Amino acid sequence: MTVKRQLVLAPWIFTIGFFAIWEIICRGFGISSFILPAPSTIMAATWEYRNQLAYHAMHTLWMTLAGFGLAVVFGLLLGVALGASRLINAGTYPLLVGFNSIPKVAVVPILVFWFGVGWVPPVMTAFLISFFPIVVNVATGISTVEPEMEDVLRALGASKRDIILKVGLPRAMPYFFGSLKVAITLAYVGSVIGEQNASNVGIGNLLTRASAAFEVPLVWAALVVLAVLGVVMYMITAFVEQSTTGWAQRSQMANA
Repeated sequence: MTVKRQLVLAPWIFTIGFFAIWEIICRGFGISSFILPAPSTIMAATWEYRNQLAYHAMHTLWMTLAGFGLAVVFGLLLGVALGASRLINAGTYPLLVGFNSIPKVAVVPILVFWFGVGWVPPVMTAFLISFFPIVVNVATGISTVEPEMEDVLRALGASKRDIILKVGLPRAMPYFFGSLKVAITLAYVGSVIGEQNASNVGIGNLLTRASAAFEVPLVWAALVVLAVLGVVMYMITAFVEQSTTGWAQRSQMANA
């Protein structure tokens, strides 16, 4: 079996093995479904509540993508500004780090005061929680352009703008896509937090209601749906990264 085929099969084998061990432990030790439902019980609950899960999952998906899209746009713009200007970097980093240190669940009540209960707080929470990694990684990618290269480019007549657009941004792309793979999972965390506290729809709201009703299998089914959505979006991001920045992964492919 080739290495490439092994890499394709490995996620499936490990995932199936993980759930098989989980099932065996629950069955072998007679663990109550109220404490830890077996995967078969979770799958049964997923099928039983499939319409309800699909409805709330679609709401969570679009709110997550909306917040993530805002984070990508503003994170890229601010990251370029921070990477291009040491003055802006030094001036804004304390504010960014300080704001990122605030638990986003504490910000949701403020968003409710401003926008009310609905779709805006989950979108804004997803945006706020996924914004910081993109800014930091893009700024790092642009600021790591060697001073010697900048001197050579200036000697050849390149402006600061040319250096950023033609050298800095391409160099920052691996950092950018690395941050996207982190940010998309964080965006789901943010949207669920917002839904739990300030929305009448979404997986977060479903989790809150199912927990209050002690419907443990439904809670786990909702968590599995969230995990699947996160994996799918991560894989899409990784595919786009592979298609656009494959040159940055040449050494890995050569070793494979």
